[in-house]
Amino acid sequence: MDVTTLLILLLVGAIATYISGDKLASKVAFAFSLAGLGLSLVLLSTYNNNGDISFMANWIDVPKVALAFQADGLSMAMVLLTTALTPLIILSSFGNTFNNSKNFYALVLFMSFAMTGTFLAADGLLYYVFWELALIPIYFIALIWGNGDADERKKAVLKFFIYTLAGSLFMLIGFAYLYSKANSFLLEDLYSLKLTATEQFYIFFAFFLAYAIKIPIIPFHTWQAKVYQKAPTVGTMLLSGIMLKMGLYSVIRWQLPIAPDAAIQYMPMLIGLSIGGVIYGSIVALRQKDIKKLLAYSSLAHVGLIAAGCYTLTLDGLSGAVAQMIAHGFVIVGLFFAAEIIYRRFETRKIAEMGGIRAQAPKFTSMFMIMVLASVALPGTYNFVGEFTVLYSLSQVNIWYAVLGGTTIILGAYYMLKMFQNTMLGVTNAKIFADIKATEAITLIAIIGFLLFFGLYPKPIVDLVTPSLEKILLNINR
Repeated sequence: MDVTTLLILLLVGAIATYISGDKLASKVAFAFSLAGLGLSLVLLSTYNNNGDISFMANWIDVPKVALAFQADGLSMAMVLLTTALTPLIILSSFGNTFNNSKNFYALVLFMSFAMTGTFLAADGLLYYVFWELALIPIYFIALIWGNGDADERKKAVLKFFIYTLAGSLFMLIGFAYLYSKANSFLLEDLYSLKLTATEQFYIFFAFFLAYAIKIPIIPFHTWQAKVYQKAPTVGTMLLSGIMLKMGLYSVIRWQLPIAPDAAIQYMPMLIGLSIGGVIYGSIVALRQKDIKKLLAYSSLAHVGLIAAGCYTLTLDGLSGAVAQMIAHGFVIVGLFFAAEIIYRRFETRKIAEMGGIRAQAPKFTSMFMIMVLASVALPGTYNFVGEFTVLYSLSQVNIWYAVLGGTTIILGAYYMLKMFQNTMLGVTNAKIFADIKATEAITLIAIIGFLLFFGLYPKPIVDLVTPSLEKILLNINR
């Protein structure tokens, strides 16, 4: 068994969901997503027992393109993030009704398939195909099933699509040039290239445009808040929980090892931009009155810190970035789901129109509080492990990077706790807020359980990803 089995399962799941009809679509999609998680765990067990779960086969002769899927610790961690969050995201949607639900859930599974392929691809052109495939389902999910004014939604989604597609075009040009030098798209062949300083500059920033838009890093972030706000909550979860990790993962896997000299030369500028995103996102989050927009800018601040960790080019920075990618994926999905639960009861996303939830729903309030504390990196949560490691790596490069990067904790604590007070405490909203339902509780408990378990015992993930990161650092420092 190899990783192509997982890809086939997810693709078959998308097709089966579509042909199952609207009544069964959500259940079929959930069943296949759970099967995907189970198969991922089986593949992880095989990998940990030194089994070969990678795959390689010729695909196209001219140009030479291979169906090459690499399964190492880093890619497996990202695959597990994808396959663990997908069933939780689908389960979270059970309280909503979607027109043409067979199309909706089929697109969710197809997106999971495309993102999984992106994390596993070890051939540049194959990677690019999966990268672009992941854009198609989220475009339609946000456009068709989004909320708010239709014209505003269309503008926001179109801007996101054009931005992402334009950035990806530069990456494709970069791959075309690399192929002309290596006569191959294979990852290992691209790693072994000896590019001049000028060549590395152009390749590095061609890739940077694609990744900076996807993550996003300022000033390429202007699409984010509107799309997060206008997309249905399932779409927002897919974007924030998994899709933006494609950009961060690609920085580590593709950008840094292929153009290491450029990465070293422009490190101060890249870390500066990333930390700028931390400060900007935190300050703008302070002013938000819509809970989804507040969480969108909070996400921008946190991923800025993750990007800064990647660009330190240290093992601690890369390890902390991967830990924070995973922790952020879980906590931001949980927070957006909590916002959706509030919307289902109060039919508003304006923080000023909420309040008094704790008196009516103490169980939900307790779960929400844990996720808020995880978001601000309280010790004992997995977010603390990631943020502390990243800040430590920044201090190794320059202490002021750590000081400025640490503002995400201070400002984050302020706006997140203020949001918690305004939504959970205070004057009770006139509407009744029923306490959490069974499916809602299962989703939130799974997320909280993950964050607390790996917050106290992060060793399994550290042991999984460290050998891969050490190998990547060898390529960067060659």
